[in-house]
Amino acid sequence: MKDSIAVTQVLTITIGGQLLAIPSANLREILDPLPRTRVPGACASVPWVLNVRGAVVPLAELRIPLGLDQPPPDCEATRRFVVLEVDVAGERAIVAIIADSVHDVTAIPPGSIEPLPPASRFPAGFLTGIWRNSDGFVLLPNLSAIFTDLVRRSAAA
Repeated sequence: MKDSIAVTQVLTITIGGQLLAIPSANLREILDPLPRTRVPGACASVPWVLNVRGAVVPLAELRIPLGLDQPPPDCEATRRFVVLEVDVAGERAIVAIIADSVHDVTAIPPGSIEPLPPASRFPAGFLTGIWRNSDGFVLLPNLSAIFTDLVRRSAAA
């Protein structure tokens, strides 16, 4: 399934103080932090790999491509690894992202996702829209675009 603004079921997470909504169709599992291995020469956005049930899975810091703040120092107890299945350069791939905290799965009411404002500080190509819930504004990342860009950058390096 492609990421799109027609998403209704999402997992809400916090990264760098910003609420994000990940399409629940992309969600494989949520893990407590596992040992991670740094990959020499890897880009800053995807510097590690994990062993998830015997599979090598890249671990990404979405805060870097989205331009989000560093995590608060006290988030170690709430940090989780969110394992996702996304389209990367036209192929399905298993990836993991670091979330400072994971909240819940919720439904976005139809028609409530808005386009990103033109003057936004966020990279428009990496977001499918913005949604306002009771906790504030929630960004909807375009996971396919983000990971495809990361793969292209690392291949060009």
